[in-house]
Amino acid sequence: MPDKELPMTCDAGSSALVIVDIQTKLTGVMPVKVLARLQRYTGILIKAANILRIPVFVTEQYPKGLGKLEQDIAVLLADDVRRYEKTCFSCAGAAGFTDDLSSSGRKQIMLVGMEAHVCVLQTALDLQSLGYQIYVVAEAVCSRHRESYETALNRMRQAGVIIVNAESVLFEWLHDAKHPHFKEVQGLIT
Repeated sequence: MPDKELPMTCDAGSSALVIVDIQTKLTGVMPVKVLARLQRYTGILIKAANILRIPVFVTEQYPKGLGKLEQDIAVLLADDVRRYEKTCFSCAGAAGFTDDLSSSGRKQIMLVGMEAHVCVLQTALDLQSLGYQIYVVAEAVCSRHRESYETALNRMRQAGVIIVNAESVLFEWLHDAKHPHFKEVQGLIT
């Protein structure tokens, strides 16, 4: 279970953003509107993380077969973003991932990516069992089929994972309209 000392709201100093498998062969089979939503909100979260200096971790599921990270996502990433290739479905099984996440000192994990019912779900449950507080950003995860997406969100919610929307994350990270980066971050969604 997550650390009882963590607030239930997202805290920029405690957060890390994990981008799960937004790869070319996977995006090619997603419904167009669903993919556009995922790309938009993932982009907004990456930009806000860059502004607020929130660490970002990126995984690619068997890139030899599923392609590389989508270019529109890759161009938004800072040069020092940690990237992990994996064949296991949970990011927790990727070599070095949990060690690097632990070393970051961040205990609130914002998950985005695909597919909600496979890699996102398994990552959420595994990281939660390791003591992280998990937030899944509903507009920034997807599956090929709506039923799979909805079932995954319901299952994660039943397991204690927090389902949020991107705008809630941004304003919780800011906490106050007096935040020095308020206008810059707010500008990402208006």
